[in-house]
Amino acid sequence: MCQLLGMNCNIPTDICFSFEGFCERGGKTDEHQDGWGIAFFEGKGCRLFLDAKPSTVSPIAELVKRYPIHSTHVIAHIRKATKGEIKLENCHPFRRELWGRYWVFAHNGDLLTFEPNNYQFYQAVGTTDSEQAFCFILDQLRQEFPHDKPPLKKLYYTLNKITLSLANHGIFNYLLSDGESFFAHCSTNLHYIIRQAPFGAAHLIDQDVTVDFKALTRESDRVAIIATTPLTDNEIWTALQPNQLIAFQDGLPITIEH
Repeated sequence: MCQLLGMNCNIPTDICFSFEGFCERGGKTDEHQDGWGIAFFEGKGCRLFLDAKPSTVSPIAELVKRYPIHSTHVIAHIRKATKGEIKLENCHPFRRELWGRYWVFAHNGDLLTFEPNNYQFYQAVGTTDSEQAFCFILDQLRQEFPHDKPPLKKLYYTLNKITLSLANHGIFNYLLSDGESFFAHCSTNLHYIIRQAPFGAAHLIDQDVTVDFKALTRESDRVAIIATTPLTDNEIWTALQPNQLIAFQDGLPITIEH
C-alpha cells in the first residue's frame, strides 16, 4: 500500500530531514514506485508538487529535498497503485477549495466497496478511490456547513462521522489539512512523534543520516511528524489506534471534548 507523511508545528519549519528518509521508500527501501506528491501550506497559499515517477528518481523530489520550504502544515504521499493507472492525475495529495481555503488530502488503503454516485459539488479528476473519498468528504462537509467553516469541535465530530462511514468500505488511513486544521485518521497503521525541548539527535531508518535538532531549533519550537511507519530508529513513536481520528494543532495532538 501507499505511505503517508505529515507535519504540523507551531512555527514554520522545513521537512527536509523527514522527507529525505521518506523518499527512499519510493523504490529503494520499499516498493512504492507509482508516483508521489507533497503539499506545503504558506498562509492561505499552498505549494503542491506531484510526479508520476518514483520519488527515488524524481528530479522534483530532489528539488524538494534541497529546498527548505518552511510551513506549519505539510502532507506528503508515496504511491503503490492498487486502483487507478500510474498517471499524474492519480498522484496524491489531492487539492480542492472549501470555505475559501485550499484543502489537501492523502490516503493509504483500499476502499473496495465504495461506489459514490451522489456528489453535489465535487467530482474526481482521476480514477482512484482515494480522490473519490476526498470529494465525498468535502461534499458532505459543504452540505452540513454550506457557508462558513465551523468551530473545530463541530468540524471534528462531523468529519469523524463521515470518516467512520467511509472506513466501513475498507482500509482508510489518511491525512487532511486546510493549513489551519490538521487531521490524521488511522484505520490500520499510522504513527506520530512530537519533537520539542529538550531536543536531541534523530537517525533515519532508511538512510544513514543523523540530525541534531538541538543545534537547529529554539526552546519554544514544537513539531509533530506523522508517518505510516516510523522514520527514525532512535526515537519513540506513538501508534494511533484503529478507527482513531486525531486533530493536531501547533505541533500537538489535541483532545476534542464531548
